[in-house]
Amino acid sequence: MHLQYDFLVVGSGLYGATFAHEAHKCGLRCLVIEKRPHLGGNVYCEEVEGIHVHKYGAHIFHTSNESVWNFVNSIVSFNRYTNSPIANYNGELYNLPFNMNTFYQMWGVKTPREAQVIIEAQRQEALDLMKSQGHLEPTNLEEQALLLVGRDIYEKLIKGYTEKQWGRSCVDLPAFIIKRLPVRLTFDNNYFNDSYQGIPIGGYNNLVRGLLSGIETRVNSDFFENRAYWESLAHKIVYTGPIDQYYEYQYGHLQYRTVRFESEIYDVPNFQGNAVINYTGKEIPYTRIIEHKHFELFGNDINRIGKTVVTKEYSMEWQPGMEPYYPVNDTRNNEIYAKYRHLAEKEEHVIFGGRLAEYKYYDMAPVIERALSDARTFIKEK
Repeated sequence: MHLQYDFLVVGSGLYGATFAHEAHKCGLRCLVIEKRPHLGGNVYCEEVEGIHVHKYGAHIFHTSNESVWNFVNSIVSFNRYTNSPIANYNGELYNLPFNMNTFYQMWGVKTPREAQVIIEAQRQEALDLMKSQGHLEPTNLEEQALLLVGRDIYEKLIKGYTEKQWGRSCVDLPAFIIKRLPVRLTFDNNYFNDSYQGIPIGGYNNLVRGLLSGIETRVNSDFFENRAYWESLAHKIVYTGPIDQYYEYQYGHLQYRTVRFESEIYDVPNFQGNAVINYTGKEIPYTRIIEHKHFELFGNDINRIGKTVVTKEYSMEWQPGMEPYYPVNDTRNNEIYAKYRHLAEKEEHVIFGGRLAEYKYYDMAPVIERALSDARTFIKEK
């Protein structure tokens, strides 16, 4: 039977769009379907008052992989945005990540040595407490954080934010969630250590449009509403949706955290002076406020647009019907995922890729790197 396409790509996020782009470059026929009314998955931007609003949360591209950076810049040029978030703890402001600016704001210290003395003393307190309880390795996230950065930073900048993010007490969260916390003894507010970072000039929609240029796409098209039809169209399926849904939840639902967004337009050119401000006090219900124009407008250019769009983010437990964001990679969920993964490995005509299909938290650059690698592997097989 002659099939219409070489690849049916289910989902138009960065994994699906990158895979389709590589296949199309090699002359293979692709159809990309997307259940939402727009392409781009969670990197989709909505233009409001001339501002590109990150509709599904802030996305900041960063990588040390030069080939990935060159690849995305071959599609669209990126600007020089540098992520330097601020933490607001009950009205006190602190620079992130933890660096000499943070330590000066926290303790008034001015030299790396002064900061180190305080941090080491508080780390030792945490270790002594664990020893008194009969163990040397952290058994939960709170113990892990205290051992890494001490009580002051933990109480003000980690505890409340983390508990809002996960909807659980830090003593009930596994230690591995915070394997390490960057502590910089320099005055450096650049959040990422990567060699390259930025935002696509004109917004992420330009990146997605470039990746999908010349490729047939269909929006408002849910794979599961007409599964047999979609499966009949192509030799192989590239599936980027939830893996448990693909297998009809036969081993149960995987759990996620999700995010609710509240956006407002303000009649001022500059609301908070920064793209990202985290609210680390537990009393504040939202985790952070995003002011979108700061991703693409800098210096006096901010005043070119007299209005601004800000978004409050509320972390929530995912329920069916909501958009899944963050996998809950605890023991229970990882065991369920392993069963689905075992099924996926037996598939000859389905490629599973991306955050939902692999039940893995991905930054954007590793998603693109994985999609490029997978596409080149499977294209060779063709």
